[in-house]
Amino acid sequence: MPLSEQEQRLLDEMERHLMRNDADVVSAPRDGRTLSYRNVVYGTVLVLVGLGGLIVGVASGIEIVSIVVGVIGFVVMLGGVILAVTPTRGTPSAGPEPVKQSVPRSGGSFMDRMNDRWDRRQEER
Repeated sequence: MPLSEQEQRLLDEMERHLMRNDADVVSAPRDGRTLSYRNVVYGTVLVLVGLGGLIVGVASGIEIVSIVVGVIGFVVMLGGVILAVTPTRGTPSAGPEPVKQSVPRSGGSFMDRMNDRWDRRQEER
């Protein structure tokens, strides 16, 4: 069943809006911040140590010691979470960059083919 004229205009408007927003997303600069595997591991270890301290603090029978150990355990856990989720600046130095293998494709990349299809569609009108 073909679309009505109003539906076709609405669809065209949605496509233009999507392409305009998609172009904004694609051209957005990256700031080079990535999560570090080392920070995630250290953060996880700190969370586990802090959790252990929190459990020891709760299980301890002495009031003031249990409060101090529990608070220290919580602060260590919080520091571990912050360390694990904080991105690092720059590129990680994990060795040489992997070599990209070029796969011959007819017509270029997926986005190039989609852009070509879009241009042809717009030229037909």
